[in-house]
Order: sequence, then structure tokens, then C-alpha cells
Amino acid sequence: MRVGVYVDAFNLYYGGRSVCGRSTTGWRWLDIRELVRPFVGWSNASISKIVYCTARVDGSDNPTASRDQAIYLEALLASKAVDIIEEGRYVSWAKQAPLAVAKGNGSQPVLYSPTGLENFDPALPLKVIADRHTNQQLILATVRNREEKGSDVNVATHLLNDVLTGEVDAAVVISNDSDLSLPLRVARSHVSVGTINPTSRYLAGALRGTVTEGPGRHWWKQLAASDFHRAQLPDPVDSRFRRPADW
Repeated sequence: MRVGVYVDAFNLYYGGRSVCGRSTTGWRWLDIRELVRPFVGWSNASISKIVYCTARVDGSDNPTASRDQAIYLEALLASKAVDIIEEGRYVSWAKQAPLAVAKGNGSQPVLYSPTGLENFDPALPLKVIADRHTNQQLILATVRNREEKGSDVNVATHLLNDVLTGEVDAAVVISNDSDLSLPLRVARSHVSVGTINPTSRYLAGALRGTVTEGPGRHWWKQLAASDFHRAQLPDPVDSRFRRPADW
């Protein structure tokens, strides 16, 4: 049984950060093939392809993160921990949004009142407006919004292409992105599919299904911190690529 593995890299990274801890080390130098291997329990199954869908961090925005990511992507290919790296892109734009105070514990943020702030620096990208629905005064701030684009679409494209052309007999998808609901449902109607949730949150409801739909033998797993820590690349890889110091 030929198994294709399809990875939403940013969902995996931020999932690992939530599971292992943002400031902890020892989990980012991840060997994708080794991470998935223990979960592929179908009889006579072997991983034939791993597609890693990501986007390059902008070096002008974060030179250190960009350099570290480039080293890691080279190490993934050199070690054969993945077979294909499919790149999306980052986009950024200016947008206005009301200032708010985060309350935590899942509570809704509270909009910041401009009371007492009438004399804030006029050079700042701030302005006071009245909400047209409630007439409440709000402080609008102009911020740069950044977003990674394309990873979920690239995961879906590779998954469905390989399933529908018969290139794989089963598939594993690493993501907890509910936008993949339809591609996963279509894939499950043709082949057995394993879904790995890399985050500390519950599996997105839209990604759920039944074990028996289509050809059946579908499964769902959630990663633990121990899974990230056990599946690390050698250091160095191919004598050229060393794990970044804070990874």
C-alpha cells in the first residue's frame, strides 16, 4: 500500500509551539518521515511520498527566522525527510482595526475606550470614531497585517491529485485546518485517510468523519509533545546543515 503524506507546515509549526511550549527547545528540527512513521498502521503500508507545504518567511521582516527556515528546508530535502516542498507565499497589507484589551481564558476582547486619551500623539496612526451601530467611541489603529497564503490549497491540490490519479493507495494529512474539510471528505470516498491533528486543541469538527465511509479504515490522531521530541533530524544533516541554536 503506497501512502502519501501531506503536511500543512504552518499548522504543524504553530501546533508544535502550542503543544511543546513557545520558548522550549528540542522540537523544531523535525523529521517529518519519522514523525508520521509510527502512525501508519495499515497492513503492508509504506510511505511513498511526503509533500511539505509552506511559505518562506520574508527576510526583510525577520532575517533570523528566514535564515533558520532556509536551513531547515534544505535539511529536510537532504535527509529525505520530505520528498516535495511546495511553497505558498506571505502577503502583507495595512488595515485599520479597533484597539482592544485581551482578557484571556477564551473571553471576547474588550474594545478600548478613548476616554482620557484625547491627547495621544497625533503623529501616531490612530483616530477616534463613533461606531455607527452603537455610537460608542472607538480608537482605530492602522496596523500591518501579515498572512501566509496557499498552504491549505497546496495540501488539498497534492492530496486530491495523487488520490484521483491513483498515485497513492492511502493518505495521511497533518493539519487541523477546517478549510480542508471538503478535500478530506473527497479523499476518504476513494482511499483510506489518516488525519493527524498537530495542535493542542480538539480536532476541528469539520475534519471529523466515520471510520467506515468510502473504503473505510480511516483514523484520527493527535500529536503529543513526546511525538515532536522523538522525531528529530540528526545534527548536522549531511555535514552541512546544523540545527539553529534556539531550536
